[in-house]
Amino acid sequence: MIAREKLIDTARSVYRSYGYSPIDTPALEYSEILLGKGGEESNKQLYRFTRGKRDIALRFDLTVPLARFAAQHAQQIGIPFKRYHIASVWRGE
Repeated sequence: MIAREKLIDTARSVYRSYGYSPIDTPALEYSEILLGKGGEESNKQLYRFTRGKRDIALRFDLTVPLARFAAQHAQQIGIPFKRYHIASVWRGE
């Protein structure tokens, strides 16, 4: 665990040295956002939960949550969009 933390700290230092800022996105997303156009292949990777009328899932990668973040904050984001995202993902493979 110490080696992993050291690796992550090193990555963060490198990102920051090049002017990147950290972002974080929720671990849970609406399933339809994560599925997008991925179809059955993406569906196999999801850990899904139904809570009331909400169909939610744990993120299986960081691409879709990052794209959603960029779309939601398009007016505030400068170009180039220099952010980094280090987080856990869960795959149902």
